[in-house]
Amino acid sequence: MVFLTKETLLELQTPDNQTSTLNKGSKAINKKHGIFAVIAAIAIQLTLGVVYIWSVFQTGIAISIFDNNNAAAGLTFSLVLAMLAIGSLIGGYLASKYSTRRVVFAGGILLSAGFFLASFVTSNTFWLLWVTYGIMGGLGMGFTYSTTIACAQKWFPHRKGFVTGIIVSALGFGGVLFTPIAELLISIFGGIGVGELNTFLVLALVFLAVCTIGSFFMRTPPSDYLLNDKSNSSSIPSAIQTSSKNYLPRETLKTLRFYLITLTFMFGCMGGLMMLGFARPIAVANGLEATATIGVMAATMSNSFGRLFWGAVSDRFGRINTLIVLLSISATLSLFVNIANSYWIYLLIAFIGFVYGGLLSNFPSLTADIFGAKNMAANYGLVLLGFGIGAIISSQIAGYFKNIAADNINLMLPAFIIASGFAFFGVGMMFVLKAINKRVAI
Repeated sequence: MVFLTKETLLELQTPDNQTSTLNKGSKAINKKHGIFAVIAAIAIQLTLGVVYIWSVFQTGIAISIFDNNNAAAGLTFSLVLAMLAIGSLIGGYLASKYSTRRVVFAGGILLSAGFFLASFVTSNTFWLLWVTYGIMGGLGMGFTYSTTIACAQKWFPHRKGFVTGIIVSALGFGGVLFTPIAELLISIFGGIGVGELNTFLVLALVFLAVCTIGSFFMRTPPSDYLLNDKSNSSSIPSAIQTSSKNYLPRETLKTLRFYLITLTFMFGCMGGLMMLGFARPIAVANGLEATATIGVMAATMSNSFGRLFWGAVSDRFGRINTLIVLLSISATLSLFVNIANSYWIYLLIAFIGFVYGGLLSNFPSLTADIFGAKNMAANYGLVLLGFGIGAIISSQIAGYFKNIAADNINLMLPAFIIASGFAFFGVGMMFVLKAINKRVAI
């Protein structure tokens, strides 16, 4: 779980624990409102971690809804990921036009409705699962995902990486938390092939409660908050360049830096996606079937801790510098897949997950640094499209070589060599981005 200890809360405070006052003098905005926003974001992101547990439903849904067609059942999960990116883009736009609170509330309703309606799907209406769980669920998750991150970042720009790391690590821990819960519910409701639909119904109620209640705490600071709070700007390390302009999404699309960031996200996460997506088959191929599930849980935990750790590191050393280190490590580790054997494979999986988590926590903060905090949710939705494309490409590459490899995991090495090459390419793009930032005021 993600714990906000007394020390963690103090980290989020400015050195003086100051308050920011509106120019009109009508109201003082205390930073405790920001603490509440972070806590609410953590609770919401924990529930969104359900996106990572589709494998719990895959077999039963394939049996009961899709007549043992695993590809058709798996399409549901692909739709969730695709709609997550699109929903982040739409939700970010709506949040800038209306309010974060309204968008998160609407996202919770949409997500809950999707899972609720999914509980009534039958084998005769199998396509409704794609519409409800896949499209509605993914859009609802997208509405709440980047908007909660953006809201918290606006309260604590001097701890942007740290705050983002806390929130996105909650998403990862959500997968760990809900895996045993979902498995227990499936068992209670009749077992695999029977209990999945009723489990969707219970999850719908959880989403409704957490997301809608949490939305009332997603209060965005006033527009002059960033300008008046001197403690924020003075405590930002010199290694981090922050934009003096808030780019609109259409302006973001016209910049070279957007494409450098998005392509790096697309290519840089492939090694982590391949390893986490195929961790269990790789462990089984190494003769570790009895402990494969434990190994995968360890990988998920290291992924979550990586998001928190590397987010805090980037606050000190800069987002681009941190990403260069992470991409270099990921590229190197991907080459050791056929060397690690026995229980050493778990250590490799854990390290790759740890680095992958760091990548996921740094791109939201980098997006805000480069393109401004005001429209971060919409701009990050655009960047997330690159991640979505990378997820699809990496799954196809890894799946192709896994089919060739069968039980000889050494034959899967070419997939990770490709991922390594893409990660090194990402390192090059980050050096280009760094050079551009030195020449152009952001």
